[in-house]
Amino acid sequence: MLKLVEIQSSPHSMPRTAAFFDLDKTVIAKSSTLTFSKSFYQGGLINRRAVLRTAYAQFVFLAGGADHDQMERMRAYLSALCRGWNVEQVKEIVAETLHDLIDPIIYDEAASLIEEHHTAGRDVVIVSTSGAEVVEPIGELLGADRVVATRMVVGADGCFTGEVDYYAYGPTKAEAIKELARSEGYDLARCYAYSDSATDLPMLSAVGHPHAVNPDRALRREALARAWPILDFHKPVRLKQRLPNLSTPSRPALVAAAAAVGAAAVTAGFVWYASRHRTPTASR
Repeated sequence: MLKLVEIQSSPHSMPRTAAFFDLDKTVIAKSSTLTFSKSFYQGGLINRRAVLRTAYAQFVFLAGGADHDQMERMRAYLSALCRGWNVEQVKEIVAETLHDLIDPIIYDEAASLIEEHHTAGRDVVIVSTSGAEVVEPIGELLGADRVVATRMVVGADGCFTGEVDYYAYGPTKAEAIKELARSEGYDLARCYAYSDSATDLPMLSAVGHPHAVNPDRALRREALARAWPILDFHKPVRLKQRLPNLSTPSRPALVAAAAAVGAAAVTAGFVWYASRHRTPTASR
């Protein structure tokens, strides 16, 4: 097996450790959110124009994404995107398409790292801005022990209100892993973290072994300045081929895990809206 980084075993007598992974462009080759746009269209949740917008957003995301200020300016505007979506309908769409859409875009290198960290006795935690009920099934497929993800509010009528209950972004990711460290007994100085985006600098800085994966320009500059390892992941592989011994969650399990995917829909519009409303001084 190709060793991407040097990972040392953790004897049972030592404090517990974990490896924290961002999801999009770190573990999978695309945006987990934008990948579902065609399925949402086929399910009647978005129109053809929205499909075209998300296709363009996927292109912009892969080319470099939006910076922190752009993401923050449009969060309130785009949180209304999923308002009124019926949760049960969203559950069905995600459950029916998750494997077909996500399986082929897992990075082989990321799968190797997950295996290596587990072999070394570390928990694996996915930390993503996408919706919890998209991230949780993906985490289960990957064999992750825990996930941290955005959560949307669901009203009494069973529909998304458009409000965000918890936004897993920027500093809140770092706060979440520090809370996990307290509750699970992780020694953050011995933990690892991986991300592609400069918005995750707080999370990367919180651990003793940060790594930049397919970094954007801002993160690459920081990684070079801080002498952090820079990893190049470029080989997507079907998860079943890469990790044949992992059990596949049943359809009922996936359905039960899809309730807050509206948070992912909110994130889907972020990059598109930023690219259309970029100020002249906004940095990329």
